[in-house]
Amino acid sequence: MTRPSGGITAPRLFIDADLTEGASLPATPGQAHYLGTVLRRAVGDPVRLFNGRDGEWDAVLSAIRKDRASLTVGARTRPPRTEAGPWLVFALLKRDATDLVVRQAVELGAARILPVLTARTNAGHVNLDRLRAIAVEAAEQSERLTVPPVDPPARLDAVLAAWPKGRRLFAAIERMEAGPIPRGPGEAGLLVGPEGGFTPEERQLLERFPFISAICLGPTILRAETAAAAGQAQLLAGGWAEYVVSN
Repeated sequence: MTRPSGGITAPRLFIDADLTEGASLPATPGQAHYLGTVLRRAVGDPVRLFNGRDGEWDAVLSAIRKDRASLTVGARTRPPRTEAGPWLVFALLKRDATDLVVRQAVELGAARILPVLTARTNAGHVNLDRLRAIAVEAAEQSERLTVPPVDPPARLDAVLAAWPKGRRLFAAIERMEAGPIPRGPGEAGLLVGPEGGFTPEERQLLERFPFISAICLGPTILRAETAAAAGQAQLLAGGWAEYVVSN
């Protein structure tokens, strides 16, 4: 027995499977719990699915029981497209602040998230699976078609040494005279330091790389998590959205 789907908001789920019309796909135990227990959805209710490569698809909940559920894929509602936002490089913070940075980065369109370790990094451990789960949840809620990768934490000098040619990196450095992000920066990244800022040695390291430009995020000193969001917003206003492939 099914019930009409009219008036029911369809939740979005990321699913790691190929999406084709008519396919029957299992939900994860967590998704089944979310649909059945949290949202109290029933057989026949609508769902929207995406996997990061096939666009977005309508689906219906075809079976559900405790931690098990099946989804039947319907028609595609949005085709795949490139979401070519900036890369975010940020020094790891305490857990809640790091979670916030990752969530907001996904919502603001980051194409890759690279946590780094600096001399003043204020985090001794990071749960990478947790951060990736946060990225998935943020992509579901913000209606993105892709989930940006979250890299394992690496030393700042190692990330800079491996930085790709042709991609600019704008570094938000406290108490340094610098201008804003220029318009139309093309492929770019944002670097945000830890609480307490970069050490003098790290500033000297940044000056060695020609692809790095210091930027100013405003007249006040920002918390690291605020700087990450503000810098990405400036990149958005500065024009990186111009090279996102539209539908």
